[in-house]
Amino acid sequence: MTATKKNIQLFVPTFRVDECLEEIRECLEKGWTGLGFKTLDLEERWKEYTGLPHAHYLNSATAGLRYAVKLLKQKHGWSDGDEIISTPITFVSTNHAILYEDMRVVFADVDHFGCLDPDSVEAAITPNTRAVMFVGLGGNTGQYDRIVQICRERGLQLILDAAHMAGTRLRGVTPGQEADAVVYSFQAVKNLPTADSGMVCFQDGDLDKLVRQLSWLGIDKDTFTRSQSGGVYKWYYDVPSLGFKDHGNSIMASMGLVQLRYLDQDNAYRRQLATWYEGALSGEVDFVPVAEGCESSRHLFQVRVPRRDEVLMALNGAGVFPGVHYRDNSEFTMYANQGKPCERARSFSDSVISLPMHLRLTRADVMFVCETLKQVLAVH
Repeated sequence: MTATKKNIQLFVPTFRVDECLEEIRECLEKGWTGLGFKTLDLEERWKEYTGLPHAHYLNSATAGLRYAVKLLKQKHGWSDGDEIISTPITFVSTNHAILYEDMRVVFADVDHFGCLDPDSVEAAITPNTRAVMFVGLGGNTGQYDRIVQICRERGLQLILDAAHMAGTRLRGVTPGQEADAVVYSFQAVKNLPTADSGMVCFQDGDLDKLVRQLSWLGIDKDTFTRSQSGGVYKWYYDVPSLGFKDHGNSIMASMGLVQLRYLDQDNAYRRQLATWYEGALSGEVDFVPVAEGCESSRHLFQVRVPRRDEVLMALNGAGVFPGVHYRDNSEFTMYANQGKPCERARSFSDSVISLPMHLRLTRADVMFVCETLKQVLAVH
């Protein structure tokens, strides 16, 4: 009898189905599936969990990043064409958010963690620099403390793209207390998965109020708030500004509330998977380290290999399906003219592989991935 071929995927989300359905059932029974009710509950739970002062639930992290740039630009009077320093090793949402608001992306290089290198950030600062966009790649904090220090010393705003960082802690504290805005992703394969949604957390309470208005088409009172107000004027509202329809809904928030109950437990298992990977690959494969003091969410476990594309193809042939996080954004047509290439970012992009990392993996799966990778490297 032939052995069943392995099929070990990069990401497979795990949902507590019965609990999610129970939360969603409450929405259906009450007849309230949109903004409000569960979205407000999730925002309160998220503030308690992270210690951040404000949280607004949106339909995606991409929307959150755009609002972070948009509202900081509005608050501080930035001009079109002003610069935000960012990383080329990220999903394009990070840098699209800057372009959406008619600002210029300036790439700085990355360090061995795959995060922004502080020395490169300092070298990239010009009189037109207004902010730094720091990405916690894979849940790693990298040299975040130094980036915070640079922003404070140079009077720059700091946006933390925490799409991979749900549950990450730095010396026991959720990173972002020092940032002007923090944005999380609850997209389908993230550590806290829904179908798709995100959270934007501003330090400034006025910006939190404003993002709530702008993400509901610029209307000054959302439908849920008006439904709770009593009286005969529930239909009466004003539209003082032009907004968008980016708010989250109670169905996705219901799923998020359940997932949040298990986030620390799930991340602990991810760290166990990483420990198994490190034990099996130590001394044979160069893996991307986690910064000292960082209790990473371990959204990713990344290794760097020679002849990366050949290695990926060979792994696929053996039933192992890793990913690449990320292709150097400066290789995309959209970002081809963002200044000189970042050499370490290009090298990172050409050599990095994200190994399978999800809650359904067993130790035996991890050992199979590691043994297969070592066999492939011996050939390639």
